[in-house]
Amino acid sequence: MPLSRRVLLSAVAATAVVGSGVAVALWPDSEPPYRPPSAHVVQPGAPGQAGRTLTDDELAQISPPKFTAADTLFIQGMIPHHEQALAMTALVAARTDNPDIALLAKRIDVSQHDEIALMQRWLTDRNVPTSGPNAGHGGHELMPGMLTGKQFEQLKKARDAEFDRLFLTFMIQHHEGALVMVKDLYEAGGGAEPATDQLAREFNADQSIEIQRMQGMLAAMR
Repeated sequence: MPLSRRVLLSAVAATAVVGSGVAVALWPDSEPPYRPPSAHVVQPGAPGQAGRTLTDDELAQISPPKFTAADTLFIQGMIPHHEQALAMTALVAARTDNPDIALLAKRIDVSQHDEIALMQRWLTDRNVPTSGPNAGHGGHELMPGMLTGKQFEQLKKARDAEFDRLFLTFMIQHHEGALVMVKDLYEAGGGAEPATDQLAREFNADQSIEIQRMQGMLAAMR
């Protein structure tokens, strides 16, 4: 994803769902809600009943949802998850001359460095620690999709075509784990805060696209 799009994260409105299904456009963090003059916000009615358009006074009382423990654990866990992906891409230059693998690794490296910076800022802005019980360090259980020590050593020892195949196989596994983490976030009741929701949706979209690309590359090698 282009860097310019991610820089816009702190400047553009995100869409959130608040209360009992009330959708409203909100600025991240503490900025006031943005409502285009022609926009209408409809509160869904009970089953079988019509929705109701909220008045300006009602909209003014809606505040962006706050971050939760589920949001914090998601960010704390995704940082080391991304860091392992960067450790994997760092192996590429010395182990393969495949230009397609090199280009893929570069894209992953750039995007995930940028995302780590955004997540670290998320934690700093909310005055929460950079790691938690599920952060994947100090003997804690690895995040979904992360390589085991044995798998990482296998990748380090591989060269050329064998490395290319393992790199794609393990990175697909890694990316699929990130999608599980996003799913788990929402199932735990997280992701209502606009900034967290924006990050999670971008992770999900970016890594889904990269999984498809890598699956195609892997299939072409067989």
